[in-house]
Amino acid sequence: LPYILGEVAYTLDDGGDAAWVYACWDGKPKIITDSAAREVTIYRPIERTIGIEAGALRLLVYLDATDTVIGVEENEKTWGTKNPYNIAHPELRELPSIGPFHGGNPELIAAQTPDVVFWTYTTTGKADDLQNKIDAPVIALGYGDLGKNRATFYHSLRLMGNILDKDARAREVIQYINDTINDLDSRTANIAENKTLKVYVGGIGYYGAHGLLSTEPAYPPFLFVHANNTASELGIEHAFISAETLIDWDPDVIFIDEGGYNLVMNDLEEDKYQDLSAVKNGKLYAVLPYNFYTTNYGTLLANAYYIGKVLYPEKFEDVDVEQKADEIYEQFVAKAVYQDMNNIFGGFKKIDLGV
Repeated sequence: LPYILGEVAYTLDDGGDAAWVYACWDGKPKIITDSAAREVTIYRPIERTIGIEAGALRLLVYLDATDTVIGVEENEKTWGTKNPYNIAHPELRELPSIGPFHGGNPELIAAQTPDVVFWTYTTTGKADDLQNKIDAPVIALGYGDLGKNRATFYHSLRLMGNILDKDARAREVIQYINDTINDLDSRTANIAENKTLKVYVGGIGYYGAHGLLSTEPAYPPFLFVHANNTASELGIEHAFISAETLIDWDPDVIFIDEGGYNLVMNDLEEDKYQDLSAVKNGKLYAVLPYNFYTTNYGTLLANAYYIGKVLYPEKFEDVDVEQKADEIYEQFVAKAVYQDMNNIFGGFKKIDLGV
C-alpha cells in the first residue's frame, strides 16, 4: 500500500483505513477537484468533519452528515441558533468551538483533528494556507443559489457527497429541489400576464438586517411562481432602492422578509408610504427570513408556496403552506421546524397596519 504506507510507520487505525480504501475505493485514494480548481487527495474514509464560513455547516446537515461534525463556529452557539438546521440539530451547539464566524481559528480547528474541512466563500490561497496549518484536507466550496448559480450549489452537494460517501443523499436533495421548483412552475406558468399583480419584497437581509428599501431583483420565490417583481428591472443581485423608486413602482402586494420586520414596520409608519397601493389596500404579507449566514434553501422554497398561495389562491388551493413548509424542512434538515420558525420570527401572515 505504498501511497498510504510509504516508508512511514502508521498506526493500526491507519492500516484499517488502508484496508477500507482498498475494499471500498478500488485501492485508490480519492482525488478531488474542488470549487477553487484545487486538486485535493483524500486518503481515508471521512469520519470527522468541520464546516467553516457561511453555509458550510448547513450543507453538511443537508447531506445527513451531522454525526460527522466535531466542531462548530462560535455563532452556532449564539445568534446562529435561529437557523433551521441549528433548530433541528441542537446537539451541534454542544460541540467544541473552532473559532469565530467567517472561518474559525486554525489552531482550534487543528485541535479537533478533522479528516476534512469544508470551506465556503474562500480562495485558493486561503484554502492552501489553512490546509498547511492544520495538516488535513481543506475543500473549497461554491455556495451558489437557486437562480443562475444553481449549478454551483448542485456541484458542491455532489462534491461533498462523493467525499463523504453520501452520493445517494446528494442526488436525493437535488432531485427534491428540482421537483419542488417544477411543481411551483407547473402551477403558475400559464397565468396570463394581465392577471399578474405587481409585487415587491422588502426587509431582505444583506450583511445584517435592513428595512423596507432592501430588496432583491431576482428574488427566487418570485421567479418560481412567475410573479411580476417590480425590482427585476434593476438586474442585480441585491439593491437598496430609494423611497421615490418604491413609490413610483407602487406595487400591488408587498412581502416583508421577517429578518428585517421591525425595521420595515418603522419605515411603514412614515407618511410618504401611506399612498402605496399595497398599504392602502391591506396587501402586506410576512415571509420567513431566508438570508441568515447565507441562503437557507429550504426557507426559500417554503416562502415560494406561501407567496404563490397569496397571489394565486386558486392555483394553490390544495396546499396547506405550514404543512408544506414542514415537509420541506424535513427533507432538508430532517425535522419539521416551521412552528419553531413561527415562534421566533412570526411565520407566514398578513400584516395589519391599522390604516
